[in-house]
Amino acid sequence: MGGDRERFLTTHWSMIENVRQDQDPDGAMIESLLKRYWKPVYCYLRRKGYGNEQSKDLTQGFFCSVVLDRDLVQRAERTRGRFRTFLLHALDQYVINENAKKNAHKRRPQGKMISLDSEDFLELPHWISEQDSQQAFNYAWMSTLLDNVMSEVEAFYMDQNKPEYWTLFSDRVIQPILKGHPPPPLPALCRQYNIKNQRKASNMLVTAKRKFQQVLIHQLRITVLDETTAHEELEEIVEFFARGAHYPEGLRDILSE
Repeated sequence: MGGDRERFLTTHWSMIENVRQDQDPDGAMIESLLKRYWKPVYCYLRRKGYGNEQSKDLTQGFFCSVVLDRDLVQRAERTRGRFRTFLLHALDQYVINENAKKNAHKRRPQGKMISLDSEDFLELPHWISEQDSQQAFNYAWMSTLLDNVMSEVEAFYMDQNKPEYWTLFSDRVIQPILKGHPPPPLPALCRQYNIKNQRKASNMLVTAKRKFQQVLIHQLRITVLDETTAHEELEEIVEFFARGAHYPEGLRDILSE
């Protein structure tokens, strides 16, 4: 998974520092942070009781403060390591201190923010909709993270001209967990994807699982400052989703190293 000596070169903390130092001329780092965290922030605000439009305005204004307000970034408790912990603390402070309807448009830089006008909002499952706002934030953050992981793994195998690795792994492992149905028989999948035998298919599944775990660890490592916290985040994700998964043991198997 990269080993203990791999350095954390591009964490979300370092992105914030680079933005503060005007080292993001094309807005790429801002866009990356927004894509990863706007859904968790939006879901958190909705569970706090804010309406749709007000939550959008608060989300926009909050991210402007995070990336542009030097004092806010400097006050972050970086020793805790988790960027999402900072975001929640900063968000609570922002909501207290800002009049969203008055300030949201004033603080919005032209061409910097992503559009929140689409219908691409995360639908919370029943077991989360009954939880508090922090749990809604955690669910949205983790779901976005796993979506990014799946997209990266799929793109990797497409680039390697091995799409059958991803489709086999998705059909046999991912989709049954997400949709709550039994995994399709391996012989049937071998016939469907023209895989010569079940042994070959099993080896492909192991390879794809390892790639999935590798990408997941990498994605986690850019959100924290040290190796230990990354693995703590992984354990928390496993336990969090296992509570609502149809096949929690299968989920633990693909997420755990």
